[in-house]
Amino acid sequence: MKLYVDAGTTWSKVCEISDENSIFTEQYKDYLIKSNQNKKLYIIPSKLLKNCNLEFIAATGHMSKSNLKYENNYLNEVIALSKGFLNTVALDGIVLDLGSRDVKWVKFNQGKFKDLDWNNSCASATGATVEMLLKFYDVDVDELVTVDERYNITCGIFGLEKIMDDVANGEQANIAISKFLHGIAYNAWSFAKKPDELYLSGGFCDNKCFINSLSKYVKVNKLGRFILVDGLISEFPTKK
Repeated sequence: MKLYVDAGTTWSKVCEISDENSIFTEQYKDYLIKSNQNKKLYIIPSKLLKNCNLEFIAATGHMSKSNLKYENNYLNEVIALSKGFLNTVALDGIVLDLGSRDVKWVKFNQGKFKDLDWNNSCASATGATVEMLLKFYDVDVDELVTVDERYNITCGIFGLEKIMDDVANGEQANIAISKFLHGIAYNAWSFAKKPDELYLSGGFCDNKCFINSLSKYVKVNKLGRFILVDGLISEFPTKK
């Protein structure tokens, strides 16, 4: 059994490569999202993995070093994103990854690095904040709708204040959060230098409201949540 993990602040993306049933499968079967021959994919709350006794062949992400079997098999997130994109998606284009607390993008031309940026200093306008808002206002993600208006959330804290003020003045919570998501989408596009087309990685690939909002500005190609894991597998195909 080989385990690869992209351990984010909130959620961990795990790939298990095994020819038979394993302890990991039995323990985390409720989080299994895809199984194909000897490869299984999981999305697991990071807090459940933090103190697990299992070891990972290779890892990336904020929360991943404590259970790493080979300490040299840790990969920087931008490198994992880049390798996953180049080896499984394309040799040209911009790949944008939005996580729980950061946003990063890398641009390639014919397989060669051209440009990048990474903002991990402000978590106010990324995935963790959206999850918090949905729980606080008891809104299901499917209740979010695409709206033309967007909040100016250059500072996420002011964006939260705007949501609270509008809800207090009678705005429906799902509409206010949708405006917030539209603002995140616009900021992400601007942060990536306003391309005409991009590849999107991360949990926001599963958020229809975000995708529709981002698509107002750019052609979006959804990659899902396992591109960094794909980068790990391509970099560390064996246990050494």
